[in-house]
Amino acid sequence: MTKAEMGKFNISPDEDSSSYSSNSNDFSYSYPTKPTAMKSHYVDMDPENQNFLLESNLGKKKYETEYHPGTTSFGMSVFNLSNAIVGSGILGLSYAMANTGIALFVILLIFVSMFSLYSVHLLLKTANEGGSLLYEQLGLKAFGLAGKLAASGSITMQNIGAMSSYLFIVKYELPLVIKAFMNIEESTGEWYLNGDYLVILVSLLLILPLSLLKNLGYLGYTSGFSLLCMVFFLIVVIWKKFQIPCPMDHDLVNTTLNGTVTHSAIAATVATAVVQNFTSDDMCTPKYFIVNSQTVYAVPILTFSFVCHPAILPIYEELKGRSRRRMMKVSNVSFFAMFLMYLLAALFGYLTFYRNVEPELLHTYSAVLGTDVVLLIVRLAVLLAVTLTVPVVIFPIRSSITQLLCASKEFSWMRHCLITVSLLVFTNVLVIFVPTIRDIFGFIGASAAAMLIFILPSAFYIKLVKKEPIKSVQKIGAILFLLAGILVMTGCMTLIILDWTHNSGSDGH
Repeated sequence: MTKAEMGKFNISPDEDSSSYSSNSNDFSYSYPTKPTAMKSHYVDMDPENQNFLLESNLGKKKYETEYHPGTTSFGMSVFNLSNAIVGSGILGLSYAMANTGIALFVILLIFVSMFSLYSVHLLLKTANEGGSLLYEQLGLKAFGLAGKLAASGSITMQNIGAMSSYLFIVKYELPLVIKAFMNIEESTGEWYLNGDYLVILVSLLLILPLSLLKNLGYLGYTSGFSLLCMVFFLIVVIWKKFQIPCPMDHDLVNTTLNGTVTHSAIAATVATAVVQNFTSDDMCTPKYFIVNSQTVYAVPILTFSFVCHPAILPIYEELKGRSRRRMMKVSNVSFFAMFLMYLLAALFGYLTFYRNVEPELLHTYSAVLGTDVVLLIVRLAVLLAVTLTVPVVIFPIRSSITQLLCASKEFSWMRHCLITVSLLVFTNVLVIFVPTIRDIFGFIGASAAAMLIFILPSAFYIKLVKKEPIKSVQKIGAILFLLAGILVMTGCMTLIILDWTHNSGSDGH
């Protein structure tokens, strides 16, 4: 291949030309171009808000096929990818550390981050070989309709999990904000302090109207605000570690628990745990290795927190001076930054509350500090961010469903509204009836996240990268990675279901 031909694809010959050597027919495929109106929205979406590079006009029957060079700088690409990684999963990391211990958590965090980076490498190489920058299109090229459905289904599940986790935050935190503003010490059953009612109300009055918009508009930038909120949250977590004494004052804990926790049963459980730990000699002694019934949730929470892979290809497409090596540098910087952010959030949250950490860390602070002004600001910022982000998450889910079921049909407002309402109703039912956000993190992390990180990138690589023989080191590594993903998914799902069964059986007695 000549340098002129290489220049057409904007790929550096020293690293990517070999990826095309075996499949010359793939050169007839030109990378899809996102319309200008959509470019800024999907690049900035957060992880749980996966990007599909879909047309804003759903009535179009095929993607644009003109190639365009990337225009996004290295630094902005790092920001976009970091934005795609961080999400609500950061709120559950301290809980994961409390049930694994510091050393085991760090080991798991290192492995999950390294595996996630390796899957990015596989995905980029597969995209070059397969001639597509669409995740679902790679599935179609690799395994036909089944591959496309697997990719689309996994991304949709991940987004529904993200949306559910955001609404769980509304369910947990909005009653506490209302209590703080109305100066209510104890809940006496008012409907406006019931998280279930508030989730439905917020969904109807705020999320539904925004979700019914045909185009995202400037709403696509709210995920950048979400990232800033999480950075602010991390700063507060570190700061509060040095403000909250250990062991915590017995009277303070009892007073604030009774005044801030919505459900009396939860308050009693947490209060009992605090009192028991308060009298224990190791109340403030960190543990390094812990194995209990909740340890199984650690890996799914971590995989849920690191999923960003459907956003990799759109960011790669927009990268200025696009090459696999340059994109891997972007990924290395972003993953390392998020690794540090996750480690600090988990560590300082755990060292503040130790075994008393709840599945959603922000709610734990509420149970101990009550109406703290700084935490109230954090809570308001997070609530605003997640409320505005839910419509952004709904948009790609709806687009994916439309492309799968009605790709050849013109845009219909009735279909548009029906899909939107159905998604919101389904998510609200999940949030109301699923006991805790831990179950969302666990189930989605063990299923959709495992598919997106482990199984799909390795399966696509094995199938589409023809230039490497099946017995090569690269292919053997991908096969082992695929088997590891299957093991992680089946093992975690089995243990989580057993834990659910055990807990439901215990509740029945």
